[in-house]
Amino acid sequence: MDNRMKKYFGALIAVTGLLFASCSSDDDGLALSTCVDGVMNGDETGVDCGGSCESCESGVVAPDTYVFTRDDASTVSFSGQTIRLKMGQELLANFTTPTNTIDDLIGMFAHVEGGIDFEEDALNVSDKNLRSKVAASADYFSTNATNQALIRADLEGFINAQVEEVYPNWEVAAEAGVAGQLADGDRTRYVSANGLEYNQLFAKSLIGGLMTDQMLNNYLSTAVLDEADNIANNDGDVVEEGSSYTTMEHKWDEAYGYAYGLNADQANPNADLGADSFLNEYIERANSDTDFEGLADDVFNAFKLGRAAIVAKNYEVRDQQAEIIKENISKLIAIRAIFYLQNGKLGLAGETPNYGSAFHALSEAYGFIYSLQFTRKPNSTDPYFTKDEVDAFLIDLLDDGDNGLWNVEEITLDSISEEIASRFDFTVAQAAE
Repeated sequence: MDNRMKKYFGALIAVTGLLFASCSSDDDGLALSTCVDGVMNGDETGVDCGGSCESCESGVVAPDTYVFTRDDASTVSFSGQTIRLKMGQELLANFTTPTNTIDDLIGMFAHVEGGIDFEEDALNVSDKNLRSKVAASADYFSTNATNQALIRADLEGFINAQVEEVYPNWEVAAEAGVAGQLADGDRTRYVSANGLEYNQLFAKSLIGGLMTDQMLNNYLSTAVLDEADNIANNDGDVVEEGSSYTTMEHKWDEAYGYAYGLNADQANPNADLGADSFLNEYIERANSDTDFEGLADDVFNAFKLGRAAIVAKNYEVRDQQAEIIKENISKLIAIRAIFYLQNGKLGLAGETPNYGSAFHALSEAYGFIYSLQFTRKPNSTDPYFTKDEVDAFLIDLLDDGDNGLWNVEEITLDSISEEIASRFDFTVAQAAE
């Protein structure tokens, strides 16, 4: 018996209550293994369980990167999410081109297959669009057509207002009650008569209404993951016709795509966060704050382990990881809402307020506050804030007096910030840094 085998069997004798579990990071099969000193020793090399056996008790070990295969073919697919992220990016870029018409911008939002709305031909020939996925989750909107219509109308309203209110005053100096341009020291901002930057309202509201809602309340929902024969088909490795993945695997990947669909390295996206103007950018922003350092890893690791759990047919672990993602993405929305409320307050401070900087921040805050209605409390069917609560915040933000943000008071910004933070495990001071 060689030294390696002696050491192995010695460890088996020394460890009491040995744990046996299925443990693999490969789609092609699971091997019954023995956990010794944090290593599953079921084959020649063993699988590292991160220094303890807890991660292997369930029979699930996440791979280092988001790579999953079946019969040597990748089973990861989220091309639809990548297309919609690209559509969103191009639409945002066109918000600040004052020669655009409402039809131009609405065409990008509610694209019809074959319409010449984008620079990239692959987007024009696509049958996908942004509008149809706004407020379209199975859990929140399948039986709530009223709110769905209101939310879609809000986003279309931001587009219409940009064209009808802001474009005609593109060269006008903005002031209370007058749309136009404001300098913030770095660049020129274009605002409504109430001080709102509609491109920021649209972008940050889309983060909630499309990316967050689809991720948390649709693709990570058991109503979608376990729909129809999904469990039986996943248990039997029955793949979708013409594809290498099961339906359940694909649904999980589609949630992943709304966070990482534009990363250069989609298997290891934390290496180049900030790849889009939506969730990816703000995962990076939150993670760069020392108070929330690790959020990016928490989200990515939960996606990896949840996907590995689907491969292992362990739906309890899958659902646990979904809850981790829901908690962290929801927290991200709240962090950025408070961050921009407090940064807007700083811009308004002093005898000579920087209205351009302040209104830019407060417009971003508006969009993130709007997005709170799409968040999801872990182990719950409810958002952290209802639509009625969100609407009340936005009324307070704009209705301190006439002319909206031009008259907003510090006490209002602090009150909204404190109310948001009270439902999470962080303070206003932490989020404001």
